[in-house]
Amino acid sequence: MSDPWDIRRQLSDAINEHDMHRLLGIYSPDAVLVAPAGIAEGREEISWFYEQAFTAFPDYRQTAWLDMPGDDPMVREWVFTGTHLGRMLLPDGREVEPTGRHVTVRAACMTYVVDDLVVTHRDYYDQLELYSQLGFGLAELPHAAGRARY
Repeated sequence: MSDPWDIRRQLSDAINEHDMHRLLGIYSPDAVLVAPAGIAEGREEISWFYEQAFTAFPDYRQTAWLDMPGDDPMVREWVFTGTHLGRMLLPDGREVEPTGRHVTVRAACMTYVVDDLVVTHRDYYDQLELYSQLGFGLAELPHAAGRARY
């Protein structure tokens, strides 16, 4: 058995190289990826998730700045950077045209490895931080204007 942190580092390297074949080989066939934008189950959905990120941000890169001791789960703080040069799919199904803006977003993740494969990977980042850097603002919903809902 390999060191789980070595597998986690291999995952980061494959992501940063946009090497989909290698990246998917690090996940178990029934792995689950959880992110603010949604949940991907299995290699096919996980592939789709990363393809969306790499399309929207062709220079997408993760840089770790803190790995917490322990390996169940492995916890890492990192930042992702990239330039928004491709269409980006929003969680509600709308697509955003490229803005050309560069982003730097703080993030954290938890990764579980079993039998040398990632079985669960959870990414956490503030979508508002990402959207603000892309130039999106908050908009009040039309039905909420002028009245409070509790």
